Amino acid sequence: MNALPDSAPPLPVPPEAPLPHRKTLRSWLIPLSQRSSLRALALLALDYALFVALLIAAVLLESGWLKLLCGLATGFVIGRLFIIGHDGCHHSLTPHRGLNRWLGRIAFLPSLTPFSLWDMGHNVVHHGFTNLKGVDFTWAPLTQAEYAVLSPSRRFMERVYRSGWAPGLYYMVEIWWHRMVARDKSGKAERPVFSHDCWLVGSFGTVWFCALAAAALATGQSVLLLVATAFVVPLLFWFAMIGFVVYVHHTHVKVSWHDDRAAWQRAQPFVSTTVHLTFPLRIGALLHHIMEHTAHHVDMSIPLYKLKAAQARLEELLPERIVVQRFSWGWYFGTARSCKLYDFTRRCWTDFKGRATSELRAAPV
Repeated sequence: MNALPDSAPPLPVPPEAPLPHRKTLRSWLIPLSQRSSLRALALLALDYALFVALLIAAVLLESGWLKLLCGLATGFVIGRLFIIGHDGCHHSLTPHRGLNRWLGRIAFLPSLTPFSLWDMGHNVVHHGFTNLKGVDFTWAPLTQAEYAVLSPSRRFMERVYRSGWAPGLYYMVEIWWHRMVARDKSGKAERPVFSHDCWLVGSFGTVWFCALAAAALATGQSVLLLVATAFVVPLLFWFAMIGFVVYVHHTHVKVSWHDDRAAWQRAQPFVSTTVHLTFPLRIGALLHHIMEHTAHHVDMSIPLYKLKAAQARLEELLPERIVVQRFSWGWYFGTARSCKLYDFTRRCWTDFKGRATSELRAAPV
């Protein structure tokens, strides 16, 4: 710990020293947490303009291949809009909570994401209990014993999900469908706002679909082709994008999962369970810096347009503490091969046969 006056700049914490309290870490980032409504509105307007322009291009272009490219680009822009909505959900987008909620809902519409349900699953569960087995459900690994008692069809799906080829299928089925669209509405946790938000995104999706069908009929095009390239393809690309992003944020041979809450708390999970994935060619900027993920978990109030600076500050002050991984497809599929199941006794990743595929770790003290 740094025993310096509050006015003095902090010094890097040696790797062997105890990790400072989260309040201390957040104090380092206070200068980077100021939010701007104007900047947030400009970002939202830009990405919505791109979304609409690409859909119009898909309608006007004659080539099926060009329509397909527009659809893929539309899916990427949906991802950018979602990241803006994600900030609105964390109330880090603007200084105004009410404005954040509505901008978040608007930004979530193209991804067909119900705002309040995402808020519950992401803010309350995922951020509150990151990588704690039995609570955080996103990409939570099974143990070998849990995998062994699955039905053959469910084991097959687990293998598909963790193959590296189907992160979008995992997100679409396990998160979007089971936990949002077709969720159990009979429990005490069900709230009217959940249904209202589902109705809102359902209405948006219906208008989007019908507008494309009407545009196809008005211009003498194939309704099937236009709906496929400007509705289905963007959504499938979006599901693949979000599934991939969430997977690489918290899956790495150096990242641990926990099944004991006390041990999980001692492990300082907001630092030890996240990955900073770096990309060439400023791709991270195109993703609104969502890959600067450690800073986001340390302080969710930092807006997306300041995450790069916040991540750099954390890595400067916490040398060797943060998992920083340069992206490559070799690394990604290597991770998919290694991170199949988790052994909570040995505290390591394993393959489907229970063989350790990562370093065995000592329990946090």
